[in-house]
Formats: sequence, structure tokens, C-alpha cells
Amino acid sequence: MTSPVSSPLISVAQLQSLLASGAPYRVFDCSFELMTPNAGDLQYAQAHILGAVRANLDRHLSAAKSAPDAASGGRHPLPSRDTFAQWLGSTGLTPEMTAVVYDRQGANYCGRLWWMLKWAGHENVLVLDGGFQAWQAADGAVDAGACALEVAALVSASASAEFKRIYPLKHAKLALAATETVAANLGRPAQTLIDARAPARFRGEVEPLDPVAGHLPGALNRPFTQNLDAQGFFKPAATLRAEFEALLAGRNPATVVHHCGSGVSAVPNIIAMEIAGLGPTALYAGSWSDWCSDPSRPVAQG
Repeated sequence: MTSPVSSPLISVAQLQSLLASGAPYRVFDCSFELMTPNAGDLQYAQAHILGAVRANLDRHLSAAKSAPDAASGGRHPLPSRDTFAQWLGSTGLTPEMTAVVYDRQGANYCGRLWWMLKWAGHENVLVLDGGFQAWQAADGAVDAGACALEVAALVSASASAEFKRIYPLKHAKLALAATETVAANLGRPAQTLIDARAPARFRGEVEPLDPVAGHLPGALNRPFTQNLDAQGFFKPAATLRAEFEALLAGRNPATVVHHCGSGVSAVPNIIAMEIAGLGPTALYAGSWSDWCSDPSRPVAQG
């Protein structure tokens, strides 16, 4: 059994202390609405944590589906690490900074950036527990308007050196599982698949986004929303540990590969397992949307 690790979460009070400490940091607002892609930008413009940088799932945290260097397939393919490093450099993030990510959607989208920063080798990455709602409830300092960094980059005909900086990548701290690896290990004890989608989608009763309904054969179902309490905070470590151990039913946590529809909502399960001391675990970023794109791959329902 794996050992407990330091929590990937930061509380509102801890973030307020960090901002006042003078220590180097960067805060990222990752708010997004899947069915209304511009909603997150509007939410950011209306109010965001003072100094927060905008991180948009489509613009910054995904590659174009036709990008030849995409690091995964699926509806939200990962950009290459080099492309991601270019964007990180434009935000001013440096390796010594603490990166804090948040959203308004139950850590669904900020989890993506948390994972990608770990994938880039960044040391200190934290998720704001309770998200922007908790920050507002505590009267945390906020600002409004478009992201200054994005505006400056857009209006500059020849981007300044600040926007040309590239984040220095290091060894990835979390594993990315390729479709071929998932397929090769299907049904083997060396791999335990956990699907974060809602039960009806997992069972194949409905499928609003992908052309095929169902799930990967042998996968377990753990909807990502089960990691939060009624107030939108992650459940206590002991509770999460008990729930995941019950789900795994004796399977080794180190064999877990998380996925969902497009590799985004799977990450709260990864975070929850880290909180529970059962991590680190891998991500199949292509997820169901990548898997079902090839009709030769097996599909399970029910």
C-alpha cells in the first residue's frame, strides 16, 4: 500500500497567507463550461482572484485536433510538452514559483492544469479547495476584466521577451498512458481502469458527446463528483481512502489508470487518490473519445 503524501490542496486561508508572504507564486483561473465554451472567459472577466492568469481549456490546455505534435488523442488532446512550455513561459511561471489553480466547477477543469504542470515537472502545484466560491465566501481579494497577459500578447505586434520565455521542462511527475499501452494491458492485473464519467454514460445508456456509447472492458466507475462534499470541498483523506479501497477491492492502487470522456474530468479522481495517500496514478488522456474512435477496439455496456 502506498504512503500518504503531502496534500495537493491549498485552503483559502493558506492561499491568503501565500499571497501576503512575498513568496513567488502564480494563480490560474481555469473556469470553463463544456457546453458553453466562452462562459469561463465571461466568469473570469466578471470576477477572479486578484492577479490570477486565465487558463482556458480550449486555448491553453488542449491541442488542436489536427496538431501533429499532440501528446494524446480524444476530444481534448494534450498539447505537446514543448507547446505547453511555451504557454507557461508566456504566463511568467518559473520553476521556483508555487502554482495555484482553481475554477468554479468542482476542480473539474483546474485539475487539468494541475496534472499538466506535474507532467511538465513543476514541483509546487496546488488546487484551491472549494474553488472560487470558497474564495468569495471568505471575502478574498478579487479583480475584474480580461486577462492582462493575454491582452498584452494579442496587441503586441512583435511579442516582447516576456512572452517568448519558455518554461524549462523537467522529468514528468505523473504518468501519461497511451492508447496502445491501455489496449495491451486490457484485462491484465497490471492495469486497473477507473472511469470518471456519470453512471449512465459509463453503462452506455446515454452518450451526448461521443459517437459510441459504453466503456472500456473491465473498467470500474467512480464519477468525479463523488470526491466532493455538499459544500464543494474535497472529502477528508480518510473518507476518500476508504471509498477508493472499497472500489479497488484489493487491487493495487499503483496499477490504476484514470480516464473519462476526454481526459479532463478524470483528474479529480487522481487528485482524490493523492489526498488519500494512494497515489501517484496514471492518466489515459485520450480516454473514451479516443478509444471509441477505432471501431476495432472492444466496447462494454451495462
